[in-house]
Amino acid sequence: MSETLVLDRPARFLFLSRDPAQITAQLAGKPATLIQASPLRDDVSTDEITPVTILTHFDESLGRFPYTGLQVAGQRPIAENAIRQSGVNVVVGGKRYGKGSSREHSPMAEKSAGVRLVIAESFERIYRQNADNIGLYTSTDMSLVERLQRGERITVDDIVADRDDLAAAIVREGGLLAFGQRHLRTAAQQDSTDTGPQTLFEKIIRRHLLRTPVTSPALSIGEGVFVRADWRFIHEYYTGMAAHMLHARFGRPLTLVDTDSIVVFEDHTSYVDESPNHMRMGFVPKVRFMCQAQRDFIRDYGLRQHRTLTDAEAVLDPGTNVAGISHAMMAEHYASPGQVVVGTDSHTPHSGALGCVAFGVGTTDMANAFMTGTIRLTMPASLKIDLRGQLPAGVTAKDVVLHLLALPEIRAGAGVGKVFEFIGPAVRAMSIDERATLTNMTAELGGLTGIVAPDEVTCAFLRERRGVQTEVEPWMHSDEGAGYAATFTVDCAALSPYVAAPGDPGNGMPLAELNERPRVDIAYGGSCTAGKREDFDHYHDVLAWALANNLRIADGVTLFLQYGTTAVRDYCQAKGYDQTFARMGARILQPSCGACANCGPGSSTHANQITVSAINRNFPGRSGPGSVWLASPPTVIASALAGELMSFEELKARYEAA
Repeated sequence: MSETLVLDRPARFLFLSRDPAQITAQLAGKPATLIQASPLRDDVSTDEITPVTILTHFDESLGRFPYTGLQVAGQRPIAENAIRQSGVNVVVGGKRYGKGSSREHSPMAEKSAGVRLVIAESFERIYRQNADNIGLYTSTDMSLVERLQRGERITVDDIVADRDDLAAAIVREGGLLAFGQRHLRTAAQQDSTDTGPQTLFEKIIRRHLLRTPVTSPALSIGEGVFVRADWRFIHEYYTGMAAHMLHARFGRPLTLVDTDSIVVFEDHTSYVDESPNHMRMGFVPKVRFMCQAQRDFIRDYGLRQHRTLTDAEAVLDPGTNVAGISHAMMAEHYASPGQVVVGTDSHTPHSGALGCVAFGVGTTDMANAFMTGTIRLTMPASLKIDLRGQLPAGVTAKDVVLHLLALPEIRAGAGVGKVFEFIGPAVRAMSIDERATLTNMTAELGGLTGIVAPDEVTCAFLRERRGVQTEVEPWMHSDEGAGYAATFTVDCAALSPYVAAPGDPGNGMPLAELNERPRVDIAYGGSCTAGKREDFDHYHDVLAWALANNLRIADGVTLFLQYGTTAVRDYCQAKGYDQTFARMGARILQPSCGACANCGPGSSTHANQITVSAINRNFPGRSGPGSVWLASPPTVIASALAGELMSFEELKARYEAA
């Protein structure tokens, strides 16, 4: 039995109860039991552990902020510095702890505040991997609560008892950088000997599998492996932290592996001067410091970069910068079928629409990848998502995803950590832009990634967007008889426009079943999920119809449209869409992450505001203090015209009846 103890002093618990009074009492020094604190908060998101406005911190100062965004019964019971001051070293939560963004700031903030162990009924994949990487202990063994309260000594062996061998080795080593320094410098291509029917995901991983002293050449679900990445990308909220980690451990200068395959994006902060949260909390200077840390890293190591544009820069110097949201840019310019693409963003699966394996990782994973060229992966099971039939008019890929998110099995966690392989006639009929909506939002479905096998649509996209002639290689498909954990079949012909009620993307329902329609104050179209060319086709179609019928944006509604990339902006300008948008009074924003990540125009400023948005997440506080309803691009614009939640088909029917 290992004598390495998880805690160096008696356990001081914080149970994340659904009762805010329970949390307040615990922080004030009143102990609680698991029974007293139950039911626990499920779905504690990384947005709640570390709100976006504090991500400008990338060192131990993060310890002031854990759980400052946690909402319980409409309250935020945990103030700045409350965890440090209370002496809490064990936190206990419910199901799907750490869901949402891949930000490693969350476990870093917990650890920096003195937390040594997080116990939860289940964890999201990226959060738990990030925690492993930095030496924050996690466990799904709820019996540890009673053992610790009895004063038992818990060792690292207890913590890793149910983990795969690689995860256990990393935890025992104290984190990924120490592990990588010891084991990964000499990693080489592994010739896999496994035979039998394989999924496309498995085939791609086998072609990138690396041989190390601590991993098996056989690919077994649940086992940890390392793979070679064809592309590694990072953006400004993570680069400063990665540089800080690497320089602290390895000194200066660093020797980065294959810098030609590293891409650095400045894609979250171009509108920070108009971000209500950043302005109100005085974080704009810290954002500038964070961006400068990234620019210094790019300069020091000669890395490829893309920077977003403000409105002024776009007017003064148009066409000089190819820019946009990182994962959308990867699909437009870099990713190719059969490759492995990793990025420090949970929506990295966006590129899976091209038939590659693309998944999000945390800062330490990326820092280790910079030094070794390798990426850690726990081999997942796959789900087959069979989209049959033909989507009705006015129904989009976003409606399909909101339908999937609302399925009881998915809400219960059936997709957590898995590969979503989208097949079927409805998928084959979709453009790459629409397929990217499916794969992008596997992050919300809880999956590792989403993938669509490449076909002629893929080849046409690469030919038309990049001028690249590509053929689908014979191996690029899943074999008959390949293994899947489950199959979900969707009759797409039976679907109608969906919305997701505020609080969680899984709160989905057909819009037609929503009898009381909320008013709308803000309508937002954009983000990686809904800032693509075809999304803007939808925005324009609805607004052009309204213009032809002398309709205007409803009184009291503000409409924001934000391009995902400069290529999308240029497409819209070439088609004349920007003129329609201007005539209808929409505010047009340059390519960037914005209101989706609470860092730009389109975020709410007051709790009583209601937003209808085409973004991917509506966690509490994600896009301002108000309520956010998720919807498809045509539903967002129709709602802006109606002043209340409404689909385009409903709006046309109302107009014709009038």
